[in-house]
Amino acid sequence: MEKIKRPIVIAIASISGGGKTTIVEKLNEELPNSEALYFDEYDLEGPENVIDWMNRGANYNEWNLTPIVKDLEKLMTKPIDYILLDFPFSYQHAQTHSFINVSFFIDTPLDIALARQTIRDFQEGSKEDIIEAMAHYNSQGRQAYLEMLSTIKPDADFIIDGSQSVASIVRLILEKV
Repeated sequence: MEKIKRPIVIAIASISGGGKTTIVEKLNEELPNSEALYFDEYDLEGPENVIDWMNRGANYNEWNLTPIVKDLEKLMTKPIDYILLDFPFSYQHAQTHSFINVSFFIDTPLDIALARQTIRDFQEGSKEDIIEAMAHYNSQGRQAYLEMLSTIKPDADFIIDGSQSVASIVRLILEKV
């Protein structure tokens, strides 16, 4: 009886605006026989207030990742070679840890990530919306980014400079896989 080959699960983590989605999309184009899951496509149950969550110790297991796990389980049975996971938690969540074969953290400078996030999220926004978002970043958002840099970044197998071009980042990841 032939053993079924499991796909290699590659997690791509970063702060919001760090390039996870773009990198996963490009990797999905480059890697033959691959499928991708995107964190932002899921409506997940998690902490109501991120600052309170961080003050309690930032336990990533407070998020219910069952929808992602179900999709991972389905993909694990398919005859594919790679599963690309756009996923900010890297190895930090018990529900997904055992699926991940290798994790990359895209270490994007906070100013670049904030600029990308603003451009992405406020295409149709008003000046007031942008000002409100910047005030939130100053009061709470930056603290969440720094938490990820202290927890998720050192947990990844590889850290890649996120200020590089998308093509360079993809090439570096492909060299490691």
